[in-house]
Amino acid sequence: MAVTGDFLHDLYNAGMTSQPKKDRRTARLLAEQRLTEKRNAASKNLDRMTAREIVRLMNREDRNVARAVGRESAAIAGAVDAIVGAIRKGGRLIYVGAGSSGRMGVLDAAECPPTFGISPKLVVALIAGGRRAITRAVEGAEDSERNGARDLRAKKLTRRDVVVGIAASGTTPYVVGSLKYARARGAMTVAVTSNLRMPVGRVAKIVIAPEVGPEVLTGSTRLKAGTSQKMVLNMLSTGVMARLGHVYENLMIDMLLTNEKLAGRAVRILVEASGASVSAAEQALRAGGHDLRVGLVMLKRRVGAGEAKRLIARAGGDLRWALGE
Repeated sequence: MAVTGDFLHDLYNAGMTSQPKKDRRTARLLAEQRLTEKRNAASKNLDRMTAREIVRLMNREDRNVARAVGRESAAIAGAVDAIVGAIRKGGRLIYVGAGSSGRMGVLDAAECPPTFGISPKLVVALIAGGRRAITRAVEGAEDSERNGARDLRAKKLTRRDVVVGIAASGTTPYVVGSLKYARARGAMTVAVTSNLRMPVGRVAKIVIAPEVGPEVLTGSTRLKAGTSQKMVLNMLSTGVMARLGHVYENLMIDMLLTNEKLAGRAVRILVEASGASVSAAEQALRAGGHDLRVGLVMLKRRVGAGEAKRLIARAGGDLRWALGE
């Protein structure tokens, strides 16, 4: 008899409140349905392969990841639109995950402020087990739905926020609990998983489920599943920030200049975007207080720093409008 998504969802919920023996049975039945827990026929002799054979095999398997993510493009675009709308209304993007999945969320959230010049409070990541879990395994941290709800409550979740639950298995209690709490609070919910017919897909409003198939190393979802998560989160954050105006053309116009390498990149951005000389770009960057937006308006509109700032303010931060484009 086929095991349906509805049955698995009910079974999961029953298992979370039942005796330990039933919990083990629930976990076993759920695991049997996860594509990421099945054995990959192509890698059954992994321990006997040469280094070159292993690398070639993994490369072949990884080619399937981009295709799997591509099949989810409509759902990903829908999530981008939802997040943009939420942020414009004063909301936040909150990633929630455990283990490798949680670390993907932490990585993407950490990259947003320096890349897009936004507040670190705008894109937030929660990982089961807290900060310690970023660099090492915290046993049992992901096994509580209550902890997921508790951590979101501590972040003062509102209905304006969007919660993105990341769980390759699709069953992680910490993520399920977070999504349930978010949904109860009226917040938009998004699931990123590698197993479609699992509890997280039943709880979230938008489901992004690249089904990448069995891993080369059975159950090691840091591999293809993790790669697909990285790709999806890249699309979400980059798409959102581009739609919110934190890029100009395909340039990081709002990036933070925190070291010499980035200061050099800032000059190149102004040169690329304006067609000005390196010396003119350097001068505009200094005069504009190392604000790339101000420097670009100065160069393209041929105005001083004060006027450039006034144009940007008058445009409400819309750089294209300030440039007359």
